[in-house]
Amino acid sequence: MASDSKFLTGLRDGIPIGLGYLSVSFTFGIMAASYGIPFGYTLLISMTNLTSAGQLAGIGIIHAGGGLAEMALTQLVINLRYALMSLSLSQKLDGEFNLFHRLAVSFGITDEIFAVASSQKGDVSPRYMYGLIMIPYIGWAAGTALGTLAGNLLPEILRNALGIALYGMFIAIVVPPAKKRPKLLAVIGIAVGLSCLIRFVPVFSFISDGFSIIICTLIAATAGALLFPVVTEDADDE
Repeated sequence: MASDSKFLTGLRDGIPIGLGYLSVSFTFGIMAASYGIPFGYTLLISMTNLTSAGQLAGIGIIHAGGGLAEMALTQLVINLRYALMSLSLSQKLDGEFNLFHRLAVSFGITDEIFAVASSQKGDVSPRYMYGLIMIPYIGWAAGTALGTLAGNLLPEILRNALGIALYGMFIAIVVPPAKKRPKLLAVIGIAVGLSCLIRFVPVFSFISDGFSIIICTLIAATAGALLFPVVTEDADDE
């Protein structure tokens, strides 16, 4: 009974995340349909990935005819944070987690799932994590399917209008913390400036969209680390 209770608690905690993912992946499905990616492939992408930024960049590379190396590097840069989240979360796993459970749960780690799991009191069990991941995973796949079907049925003008919603979501994520943290705003400004430079200066026209993301991310992150290093408590004490 205790095991069932942990699973049900995970399901309950995952409902808000799943509802949010439903709307986001709906927009992703519409965008994929506007790029001409078939329904089956689009659904397969969402069923084997749980990364809105990575999937958005990925279908952009597919649409532009980019290569496998470009795709791999882009996904590595965008999704590297999930490896760090998994390492952090591994400190909260209870004794029931064997290698199989660790590999299975690592597939479902996202920003929101990590935040909810890491905020739990005490260690988390495999059953809790499976429950927490299940609803968001279903919401992500279902939203993609609905969005792709809607994108194939709606006229082009509506598909283009709804496609803007995904960019609006990213803006909504970035703006609130940037308003409170000027250093973060500066790093965002560096990335935006580099992106505009690569996009509009003819000498950089040979750089594809995928490599543009990689270059802007690496340079902006490096500049942020050098210009605004994080001061640890130990450094403060010294």
